[in-house]
Amino acid sequence: MNFLQKLLQGIAFVPAVVNGIEGLFGSRSGQEKKESAVSFVAAAIQLSEAVANREIVDEEKFKEGLSKAIDGTVECLNASSWARAK
Repeated sequence: MNFLQKLLQGIAFVPAVVNGIEGLFGSRSGQEKKESAVSFVAAAIQLSEAVANREIVDEEKFKEGLSKAIDGTVECLNASSWARAK
């Protein structure tokens, strides 16, 4: 599977990761939950392997972008009926 396919699958996985982390770490700070989400998604797309294969050339910028995607997902979920279910 090429990296773009892996990346898109990882991004598609973000809402489920956010929901799961909220269930597991609900009492933790938002920053801790976000760091956990970034770690889970990075593992799902095999970030370290992508860096080693030079599919990702700037790991920090990539993580920053992933962090923004997670922030956006949280914002969307909080604006939906998902937030009322708690």
